Amino acid sequence: MTPGVILLAATPIGDAADAPPRLRRSLEEADIVAAEDTRRLRALAGRLGVRVQGRLISYQEHNENERAPELVRAAQEGARVLVVSDAGMPSVSDPGYRLVRVAADAGVRVSVLPGPSAVLTALAISGLATDRFCFEGFVARKPGDRSRALAALATEPRTMIFFESPHRLAGTLADMADAFGADRPAAVCRELTKTYEEVKRDGLGALATWAGDGVRGEITIVVAGAPPVLARVEDHVERVLTLADSGSGLKDAAATVAAETGLGKRELYQAALARKG
Repeated sequence: MTPGVILLAATPIGDAADAPPRLRRSLEEADIVAAEDTRRLRALAGRLGVRVQGRLISYQEHNENERAPELVRAAQEGARVLVVSDAGMPSVSDPGYRLVRVAADAGVRVSVLPGPSAVLTALAISGLATDRFCFEGFVARKPGDRSRALAALATEPRTMIFFESPHRLAGTLADMADAFGADRPAAVCRELTKTYEEVKRDGLGALATWAGDGVRGEITIVVAGAPPVLARVEDHVERVLTLADSGSGLKDAAATVAAETGLGKRELYQAALARKG
């Protein structure tokens, strides 16, 4: 028997016209379509003018552990399994990761049908740096957990991307302003690719005030990374002296701290010598 395949397929995040021809074909040809929401998948298929011929089953966060082995067995028996989430790419803040792990462990082929992504769409339109970025998903719901998680990201140098629900947006932006600074540049991207698409760019404090009036729709937040902190010689002289006192010798201690900080060895040595004098 020819082995089957599990295909993770990206679906439009708003505009159905963004669906590639390969998605239309895959929906018609799949033996099994595992959808996060079967009703939304049927509605999408209707808008695309395609008919789902295979078995349509629910595959969501609450049944992923049970469904994953079932789908892998079907692929082992030769089935073409198509996995779709409500919008965007399965496994990116949506079900799919566990299935890929089970399939990989079983030696079942997994492939990807690329397409729309709210993460990359928001990053591209944000106006913030795109050379290095990280995706943080949804922030914690409980205020204390959220504040701690954001505090841990305060010095993250990469552009950060978050998902958030509209009714928690104002509170999350206010917590981000506290953790990252009210002036940290950010963008709130709302209803991307849809009729009422909106991108609001400002400092986090101003965005929190704006969101206080109420915001609707699917939300993606993009936040600039922390600016680099320039090392100063005077801030590291004490460490040079401490290392020197422990037996390293002043020149060797200056060389060690220079390697740690990127500061000049000569400048550190001279500053330590002056402090010692």
